[in-house]
Amino acid sequence: MAYRSFSTLFTQHPADVGETYGEHLAHASGFGLRMIVGGFACILHGLFPFLFVKTGSRQIETLHGRMIVNRSKLPEPLDFVI
Repeated sequence: MAYRSFSTLFTQHPADVGETYGEHLAHASGFGLRMIVGGFACILHGLFPFLFVKTGSRQIETLHGRMIVNRSKLPEPLDFVI
């Protein structure tokens, strides 16, 4: 692995996806919390099929939509031939 500064370890990926460290922390934490809650609802749905009938699929749709919206904020790559 090439040498990178310690701070770069925390900022490179967020910058690659068009976010600051704080924005990335908030978005990733929100995703994680939603996944935990959705997973718990799916487990309960497995035990009690009449509960949370659409919760899991709604969570997936919501997270997928958020990810696509965030990706669309990134600038388009330049497409030219040298």
